[in-house]
Amino acid sequence: MRVLEETSRTFHIPIVRLPDRLREAVASAYLCLRAIDEVEDHPRLDNSAKSGLLRRISLLLQVQRSVGTFDHEGFSTEVAGYHDDLPEVTRRVGEWACLAPDSIAPRIWDATAAMADRMAHWAADGWRVITEADLDRYTFGVAGAVGLMLSDLWAWHDGTQTDRMHAIGFGRGLQAVNILRNRAEDLAHGKDFFPRHWREADVQVYARRNLSLADDYARSLPSGPALNFCKLPLTLAHRTLDALERGQAKLSRDEVFQIMREVGYL
Repeated sequence: MRVLEETSRTFHIPIVRLPDRLREAVASAYLCLRAIDEVEDHPRLDNSAKSGLLRRISLLLQVQRSVGTFDHEGFSTEVAGYHDDLPEVTRRVGEWACLAPDSIAPRIWDATAAMADRMAHWAADGWRVITEADLDRYTFGVAGAVGLMLSDLWAWHDGTQTDRMHAIGFGRGLQAVNILRNRAEDLAHGKDFFPRHWREADVQVYARRNLSLADDYARSLPSGPALNFCKLPLTLAHRTLDALERGQAKLSRDEVFQIMREVGYL
């Protein structure tokens, strides 16, 4: 929980409020995905090193059989060569993979392995986004698929069923807002997620379209853990997009606290 809070206060808050077992499963998923995301975004590793490490993490995850027999040594060996460069959340990825109950852990390993492969492809390709279809592929690969995994976690925990296309929109919408918010930083690191000839207004339309699906996703959820989890990041995404359209760089601290009060977290 300490590492979770250090890596994301936005998601730490709804995760720690989840019931037992579901909390461990969602924390495991978030930390595993954050671990590989830190590789993709690393400012000093070159693209070849990123791609190679991500693919090796994926391959290791694909051969695990259970939490009890998990190959922690293999994961430690893979990250050992980058120990001084990688953050704690990445160095301990094998531990996060084993936080979830055994009955759902393989689904998290599958999602993490698939995303690591997709990230490896984008790193090797230099994050070339030329068309809207490229943007769709990227936002699905690193976020839309997370929505699908969350739907599986809700169903595993209490049988909650969701519209899976709307679940993809939930992930895509949040990622599109991140692309807009992190535009300057991404460009500084050689990443341009805007399709050719697109301006900020075009990506804002793209984000709004997917956030509309995310709203439908949230409205379809019954009262309970899944809805409580989704409310904060979805509301923050909408308000961040509004702020960006007004010319703000990000939400102010007071605005974030006001949102937290609105959704019942304060």
